[in-house]
Amino acid sequence: MTEILWTRPEGECLGTLVLAHGAGAPMDANFMNRYAEAAALNGIAVARFEFGYMAKRRETGKKSPPPRADKLIGEYQKAVQLILENAEGPVLIGGKSMGGRVAAMLAGGESLPKRVLGVVCLGYPFHAIGKSDLADWRVEPLQNARRPIFIAQGDRDQMGNQSEVQAVDLPETISIDWLEDGNHDLAPRGASPATWKGNIEQSAAKTAEFLKSLIA
Repeated sequence: MTEILWTRPEGECLGTLVLAHGAGAPMDANFMNRYAEAAALNGIAVARFEFGYMAKRRETGKKSPPPRADKLIGEYQKAVQLILENAEGPVLIGGKSMGGRVAAMLAGGESLPKRVLGVVCLGYPFHAIGKSDLADWRVEPLQNARRPIFIAQGDRDQMGNQSEVQAVDLPETISIDWLEDGNHDLAPRGASPATWKGNIEQSAAKTAEFLKSLIA
């Protein structure tokens, strides 16, 4: 695991978000940087970390596929324990794509301290690209989570678009904010009136609203 990368608000801090990366990009990828900065502007401190396989890639320069998502739960739990030592206020756990899925899996266990109030998923990978048959969907972590979950999802996400997801029954503890014309990175097409910056800022603002609702 790499060292923790912190992005803190300049003013009042509502709480801390532990944020894991997706399967193929590191913790300081463009999306992760943009979202962390937007979250900080909304009063949330963001603590990023890398799973071991990604940290090794950073050291060697050689790409390797991630382990199965369930094999990363222990690493995520250790990251939470480490980050809690310097975290401000109540805590959310979450991540981009695979990172959010692992966070949801962790929230299905009993090991999280009460200080962790909920889960944030940025582009949840409901299914692999091109495999939208319901038998292949990855909804079990969402169904089994013991914390409320907020999902920021592009409405044309290749791993679960709006029409697909709305046809599936999900627990009432899950809220989804659909980002206009967004893909799996929440980015719209060039001809869209929406912008990537706007979609990321919206997802960060909604994350802050989610945290406030849990605190209340």
